[in-house]
Amino acid sequence: MTDEILHECGIAMIRLRKPLSYYIEKYGPTYAMNKMYILMEKQNNRGQDGAGIANIKIDVEPGHRYISRYRSIKQQPVAHLFRKISKKYKKAQKEGKAKFKDDSWLKENVAFTGELWLGHLRYGTHGRNSIENVHPFLRQNNWRSRNLVMAGNFNMTNNDELFDILVQLGQHPKEKVDTVTVMEKIGHFLDEEVQSLFEKYKDKYSNKEISEIIENEIEIERVLRRACKDFDGGYAMAGLTGSGSAFVVRDPNGIRPAYFYADDEVVVIASEKPAIKTAFNINYNQIEEIKPGHALVINKNGDFEQHQILTPGKKTSCSFERIYFSRGNDPDIYRERKQLGKLLVPQVLKAINFNLKNTVFSYIPNTAETAFYGMMAGIEDYLIQKQKEILLEGKPTVDDIEDILTFRPRIEKIVLKDVKMRTFIADDEHRDEMVSHVYDTTYEVIRKGIDTLVVIDDSIVRGTTLEKSILKMLDRLNPKKIVVVSSCPQIRYPDCYGIDMSKMGEFVAFRAMRELLKENGKEFLLDEVYEKCNKAVSEQEFANCVQHLYNQFTDEEISAKISSIVKPVEMKAELSVVFQTVDNLHKAIPNHIGDWYFTGNYPTRGGMGVANKSFMNYLDGKMVRAY
Repeated sequence: MTDEILHECGIAMIRLRKPLSYYIEKYGPTYAMNKMYILMEKQNNRGQDGAGIANIKIDVEPGHRYISRYRSIKQQPVAHLFRKISKKYKKAQKEGKAKFKDDSWLKENVAFTGELWLGHLRYGTHGRNSIENVHPFLRQNNWRSRNLVMAGNFNMTNNDELFDILVQLGQHPKEKVDTVTVMEKIGHFLDEEVQSLFEKYKDKYSNKEISEIIENEIEIERVLRRACKDFDGGYAMAGLTGSGSAFVVRDPNGIRPAYFYADDEVVVIASEKPAIKTAFNINYNQIEEIKPGHALVINKNGDFEQHQILTPGKKTSCSFERIYFSRGNDPDIYRERKQLGKLLVPQVLKAINFNLKNTVFSYIPNTAETAFYGMMAGIEDYLIQKQKEILLEGKPTVDDIEDILTFRPRIEKIVLKDVKMRTFIADDEHRDEMVSHVYDTTYEVIRKGIDTLVVIDDSIVRGTTLEKSILKMLDRLNPKKIVVVSSCPQIRYPDCYGIDMSKMGEFVAFRAMRELLKENGKEFLLDEVYEKCNKAVSEQEFANCVQHLYNQFTDEEISAKISSIVKPVEMKAELSVVFQTVDNLHKAIPNHIGDWYFTGNYPTRGGMGVANKSFMNYLDGKMVRAY
């Protein structure tokens, strides 16, 4: 992706289901730590702002610490965390091999030796990048069962409403952010569940005995049903109690991903399947998806079950996860990205006027590489079909046949991603010059004034890097024409479920639509739609009023206008920008149909409200997020 955007976080959880002594004897004392490190490191694409880890020791004696937590915002936060944890283990090892392999001594004396691990990788969509913003968050209490550790991949669209609910419950939240409101709401009902069990047994047992009973009888699924009923957003939220229960709850539409694997030794949860496969060397078919609207609950004794927490809606898992954010070594994602490239071939052939002989194909590194392979596979299929037609229907000479059979599309690595240069220069003119050097190019492979250059990218969001860097650089090669191909459709609407694309006015597709309105004398529609948006927001209507503006023009008209917007003034080559169609997106990724970025069809009421508010913010000149 040429336009840098921040995106959703990642979670990782491990529950050891056997006594710690079992793992020490079979694998060694560092088994869980090593597995957790791999699980998090293989998801580091989700955590470039920070990372955190928490560990719970189950059934330690009073007077011993049973919750450990580290968080980091260092440049390599995961590695930093595990270096600190490793020091704990190395110090224990110096005490002697006997102690290092004594499970009771380890749990009493060494941090991060418990049975329950929770890791988080933060890629912040807003707010300061401080240690206080890094998950897991900790809600403390002197009763083990009331302690709550939480981390998640989520954004709530109705945070104001959730804040007001907490106030009505008698709380005094310290901040008005969804990380606080979510944890405090779940924490409130956790407290009520514990108190209810206490009231049930207070006349039958001592307080100490009741505490143990609560830890074994608490129903986390009931806590979550009560707490999550008002949530509007996309989420995969993980939590641990101090007594050793754990959960991961997923939103009713399955917007954010969550997967798990379980055997008689472990229960493992992560945001991406390749991380689980790599860490535990299992087959992909052994990894299951946590169902939308469900929570995977692990009891204190290690038993687990999926419980329906909310009524599942239409499954609209985020397609952008598949196009760009998730790791491409997932076999399904790899196939989907190749198919996205392949389905673009008819549009690409039309853009180059079917002149393959004078066309060079390339891609924007690195995430567009797989789509590029798919595009070239489609080009080869087209060539084979044309070769058949010529050989069967024509009367080619021997030389013609040789030319036909030996022709190959020209593929070159034209664009190279260089080390990112810091744009510390203050004035715009020279800052743009610095930005232009983020990428470099391969010279002397394009025939000047003859060749068309086709470059595929996975997506085009703002178009800034295209205009300021990529196109200027490619134009220096002197091609006759440049065709920029996006493997995903035009991004028209903001996200509100965990990806940092909240300001509608920044999208190049929106800018194109705005210019087309002006050119066609339809600017009056802006005020009309503003009023409709205002009404929809105030009356909480489930409608995206901004769609009416885009409906005034065809996809092709908007693409053409995007081409004129991103084309640098001094560019000599002809330019065409080609986008994936929404229909082909769904053909390539049929099981992940969340397409609100492209269509404005949000799966929740809050999402529709965000689109309307984002448009209103644009017309009001407010450069703020709409949720």
